[in-house]
Amino acid sequence: MTIIKTTAALFAFLLATTHAAPAWAQAPDPAASGQAASGQPAADKPSTDRAVDPSEPDFTLIALPTTLRMPRFASAFRVTHRFTRPLGQGDFSDLLSDGLGTDGGAQIGLEYRIGIMSGTQVGVHRTSDKTVAFFLQHQLLQQKKGSPVTVDALAAIDGTNNFHDSYSPSLGAVVSRTLGRHGAVYVEPIWVNNTNGSPSELVDDNNTVIVGIGGRVRIRPTVYIVAEAAPHFGYKPDVMHGSFAIEKRAGGHSFQLNFSNGFGTTLGEIARGGRSGDNWYFGFNISRKFF
Repeated sequence: MTIIKTTAALFAFLLATTHAAPAWAQAPDPAASGQAASGQPAADKPSTDRAVDPSEPDFTLIALPTTLRMPRFASAFRVTHRFTRPLGQGDFSDLLSDGLGTDGGAQIGLEYRIGIMSGTQVGVHRTSDKTVAFFLQHQLLQQKKGSPVTVDALAAIDGTNNFHDSYSPSLGAVVSRTLGRHGAVYVEPIWVNNTNGSPSELVDDNNTVIVGIGGRVRIRPTVYIVAEAAPHFGYKPDVMHGSFAIEKRAGGHSFQLNFSNGFGTTLGEIARGGRSGDNWYFGFNISRKFF
């Protein structure tokens, strides 16, 4: 009930902001109104990589990647923030007295990605527990060019202690299907090595295959509901990663309030699953596209 009450309050706040955006916040957005600048109905997909795609506005869902194309030499920056106080700790008055969980510590991530050519992007993500992840993503198929889905190839590697220890390479694919202008759904089979906390010479199973599933549904011109989960096979921890969120797009920015059962924001952390028990945690993502 605590999560439901908190979500309802934040949801109401974000909906209120969609009715009267200040004039300085952004230029008129044709994608928000569903019409092109000429006044004609806009197509389901943007005409160029630099145009706003209302069905796929960001490069991630919550922690899992999407298939949004990165234009050549364009870039994007993202901040991830997960408060470490469990939302279910104590009663609702305790949660309020702790500022909805914001008075405690947090795990913070900083990410930067850049397009090295159209449809190919590289990036780095570092969290405050000193995990560093490098990733490469390349688009193989586009839905708007005759394929029923969009498919990206993905490769990444995590390293703990500022990329000095415990490396976890991963390989996989991100498959998406847009729902007109109403959102998109995703399936993401990804193999991740070295997910068991014990050294590989001491365990028989040190690999995990996650099948990320998720989606983003547009409920207002610039407001979305987002959810994701990562069922896993091979070595798997007790708790499967799961998260849901509400998101507001404002020009090149996306502001997301999310609830997760763990702090993971890299593929290695996602493969290791959520925190033990039935705990959920409040957090947010802020992203900015530079194109």
